[in-house]
Amino acid sequence: MLDVERWAELRREYFVRGVGIKELARRYGIDRNTVRRALRADEPPRYERASRPSKLEPFKEEIHELLRGEPKLTGVRIRELIEPLGFQGGKSIVDDYLREVRLLFLAPRTFQRTIYRPGEICQFDLWQPSREIAVGHGQTRKGYVVVAFAWLFALGSGALVFSKEADDLLWGIARCLWSFGGLPATLVWDREVLFTLAMDAPPTRWPGCAVS
Repeated sequence: MLDVERWAELRREYFVRGVGIKELARRYGIDRNTVRRALRADEPPRYERASRPSKLEPFKEEIHELLRGEPKLTGVRIRELIEPLGFQGGKSIVDDYLREVRLLFLAPRTFQRTIYRPGEICQFDLWQPSREIAVGHGQTRKGYVVVAFAWLFALGSGALVFSKEADDLLWGIARCLWSFGGLPATLVWDREVLFTLAMDAPPTRWPGCAVS
């Protein structure tokens, strides 16, 4: 391999003084292909130190076996287990490697996709405005909005009520469904609404209702 000084001399002799490749090879005692490579290179040659193997390399298989048995094993514990085998590295080299490979040994998370047919489901929720509602004559009252959304059709509706009692909530439900112009097969309730209904009217009286 040519050093930087020899590389510069070859290029200076060829491009500035017009010395031919054959003469350069004879003058510097190198073959013609080496001269040609030096002339084609846009950058000077660089010395690259051979990469040293990681101190962790001989212990990676052992780490894999430990993670197969316990994927959430900490870096501290892994070092405790491989040090008697001859590992002399530090904390960071183990922790960095664990960040790379730990996910390979964790059980994959499973997801379930739920698909509804048109008109099959409508979800309800109860929203409380941050301010009280003006009811006339300078008076205000705490209000709630029964919110309905039919996901497949991207239809939404809301109805203002003034309590969480079953009568008001059922009126709000009916108002939302009236605005849709149809009745879904299933009504799904979110969070606290069903608990209020359960106290006043048992869910068994409402066929087709479910809790989300």
